[in-house]
Amino acid sequence: MMARRAPRTRAYAPDPDAPTRDCDMAGCEMPAAYRAPKSRTELRHYWWFCLEHVRAYNASWDFYKGMSPGQIEAHLRADTAWQRPSWPLGQNGAPVAPEDLLRDPLGVLRDGAAAATRRKKPEEERPPKELREPLMIMSLPWPVTWEDIRSRYKELAKRYHPDANGGSREAEERLKVINQAYATLRRGLAGEPARNGNASEQAA
Repeated sequence: MMARRAPRTRAYAPDPDAPTRDCDMAGCEMPAAYRAPKSRTELRHYWWFCLEHVRAYNASWDFYKGMSPGQIEAHLRADTAWQRPSWPLGQNGAPVAPEDLLRDPLGVLRDGAAAATRRKKPEEERPPKELREPLMIMSLPWPVTWEDIRSRYKELAKRYHPDANGGSREAEERLKVINQAYATLRRGLAGEPARNGNASEQAA
């Protein structure tokens, strides 16, 4: 046997808390079984009407009556936060500590970030494309310091200087290539200020 459904409350069922009194509409002596707010500013203070007059009252009710467009917009914005003040992310506008912004008790995000760092590491250890050939010419590893470059350049300049090679044309051409590589590394090394003069003067 199927259980009977509980009867629905009628949309205009009398208020169980209604006082024993006549309708507040002037001249009406019907029982006041329905309440309606007195005004926008008195939403918890009620008129008590009969069914006919509460319907008429509700039909003519305009919550925003007497408000300017700006006041209406401000009220609608306040309604989105249930008429309560709101603050930026945090407690009452206080800044949020990074560790409190997103908790990760199992370390899932931490491990993922570490793995991403490991994947990027080989790429980060490679020199910029424009510095790869100069580094190879001067037989320098990467990363490299400015002092390493200066020291290596002095060594190569001394080795391939024409005066040290009996005026060898081949040594002279090799030194030109080294000078160009040195100048490129000097310009490309992060934070190294530009200097005037040729490479051999700067290395002195």
